[in-house]
Amino acid sequence: MQKYNISRSNYFYAIGLSYKKADADIRGHFSLDEDSKLALMNQAKKNDIESLVVTSTCNRTEIYGFAQHPFQLIQLLCDNTRGTVEEFQKVAYVYKNKDAIAHMFRVGSGLDSQILGDFEIISQLKKSAKLSREFGLLNHFSERLVNAVIQASKRIKTETDISSGATSVSFASVQYILNTIEDVSNKNILLFGTGKIGRNTCENLVKHTKNEQITLINRTKNKAEQIAGKFNLVVKDYANLQEEINASNILIVATGAQRPTIDKHLINTNKPLLILDLSIPKNVDENVNELENVSLVHLDHLSKLTDQTLEERKKHIPLAESIIEDVNTEFNDWLETRKFAPTIKALKLKLNDFKVAELDTQRKKLSDFNEQQAEIISNNIIQKITNHFAHHLKDDNISTDESLELIKKVFQLEPSTKNV
Repeated sequence: MQKYNISRSNYFYAIGLSYKKADADIRGHFSLDEDSKLALMNQAKKNDIESLVVTSTCNRTEIYGFAQHPFQLIQLLCDNTRGTVEEFQKVAYVYKNKDAIAHMFRVGSGLDSQILGDFEIISQLKKSAKLSREFGLLNHFSERLVNAVIQASKRIKTETDISSGATSVSFASVQYILNTIEDVSNKNILLFGTGKIGRNTCENLVKHTKNEQITLINRTKNKAEQIAGKFNLVVKDYANLQEEINASNILIVATGAQRPTIDKHLINTNKPLLILDLSIPKNVDENVNELENVSLVHLDHLSKLTDQTLEERKKHIPLAESIIEDVNTEFNDWLETRKFAPTIKALKLKLNDFKVAELDTQRKKLSDFNEQQAEIISNNIIQKITNHFAHHLKDDNISTDESLELIKKVFQLEPSTKNV
């Protein structure tokens, strides 16, 4: 199989784990916060990793990158999280070359999301690529691939209805509240954590519950105030957390901390309290289940709830897959062209050397030698020859590697360099 490598002996891999085989606790062990990502990037740089894109969301953690062996990437992940290699091997996946490319397309297009059609991963992918670029860890291949995945994602979003209905954890959580809690517009709702999921949940709460008793708390108060200002909501200090929890009927936790931020000791109320934990790692300690008045629901449960629009969205999967195939084919064509472009360029230079030598000979032989006409004819012939070789190399029925080797050998372009 063709090697998708930019530098000698490196392959392109996708390694990671997702909700499919890893539960929330295990995903939490491999979750990367901003500091961990930076540490991973620095370590990759020291280890001479050529290119790397890292994503970590509530339902997956993945590394897309170049390495001689996937263990180099797995080690990077384990060194910068609480996860172990043994845990990783039980629930993880490793894709190589074409399979790794196909996997990124499915993830970025929402086909591999915990809730079908959830496109939130694409903004994470853009942000991750930007970080890699800042570290000098985004080569031309990876940048082109990420852009192709973004292109496919945009087309699927606009050309299909796969993202209609509840397509995110934030929407699913609000849908769950509406289906579970009576008279929700008159309940006290506390949202703790205003990161991306928190912001989206807040917007959905305001839009769908018609509730005017929503309170926001965040460790960094000004972040909560920025969001509250948009929706005219109440913001309280982090120091008031326990007081606000005990005044609430519904608590939504989306803090993104590495350890639980809520446990049973913060709850001193006898009235029913619904807690939705939208965080990975889990930010609500399981010990809250010891309290009879508390109901705890985690995002893994939310994502399994039957969504009435899911079957309708499934109908759009074939069209989404055809769009992916379309964009992926364009990417592979570019990749093939990139692979043989240096050889075609070298061939053109070699033929040009032949031209210069021959024109010099004819100039000395012929007194009426037409320099301009000879130049035009020679250049046209060189272009036709190189086009012919390029067309041959694009043929799916021939081995590109073998043909490249033969061209190099026949025209003595450079020493044989297999697998480059």
